[in-house]
Amino acid sequence: MARVVLEKISKTYSVPKGEPIEAVRGVSLDVEPGEFVVILGPSGCGKTTVLRLIAGLEDPTSGTMSIDGRSMARVEPHERDVAMVFQQPALYPHMTAFQNMSFGLQLRKVPPAQIEKRVRETAANLGIASLLGRFPKDLSGGESQRVSIGRALVREPKVFLFDEPFANLDAPLRRQLRRDVSKLHEQLRTTMFFVTHDYEEAQELADRIVIMKSGEVQQIGAPQTIAANPANAFVAGFIAAPAR
Repeated sequence: MARVVLEKISKTYSVPKGEPIEAVRGVSLDVEPGEFVVILGPSGCGKTTVLRLIAGLEDPTSGTMSIDGRSMARVEPHERDVAMVFQQPALYPHMTAFQNMSFGLQLRKVPPAQIEKRVRETAANLGIASLLGRFPKDLSGGESQRVSIGRALVREPKVFLFDEPFANLDAPLRRQLRRDVSKLHEQLRTTMFFVTHDYEEAQELADRIVIMKSGEVQQIGAPQTIAANPANAFVAGFIAAPAR
């Protein structure tokens, strides 16, 4: 687990023949080791950009960021000890579930016996132990996403980033996978960031919720605190409305 600190992070994109787009503006966040933080907001509010900045897939225009006290300036994504799960599973189609989950460990020269142990233990925790020999084409959407989550988990990173991983699944499966991720967090106590536009999802998962609008943080707090004391009219309206 790791402490993650963002200090006045901003990200501006240049647009040919147009005004620059400020996707993230002055975001500051101090996340304790082992905390589960959900970044919540409507489409286009900058929540995924924040994840990509933490992962190193984007460079901030201004501001600073650290993981475990180490500045992330000029630190490449593969050196950050961060694992990201995307909206689409993006599994290698020519590899079995086991091979997909173990591939990153093989690149890191982890001993085969240790790879076998970590993959099978993780698969058991995710309820996919019987699927390890299957190829992605033989898996359902929910099974594929579990394999994708497992691929991240076996790396045992300091920080997990989830970018709306359940957005394309039906409601019952979303609820089941939320329970699975919540249970995994209780077991691992790894620092986790989870992006969603679904307030119910945020309430169920988060130690703290970060609500964003138009690239700016509107409120940070525990789910019960935000529900009882929304910071402004936008937050009150957003949490009162159905999932977007």
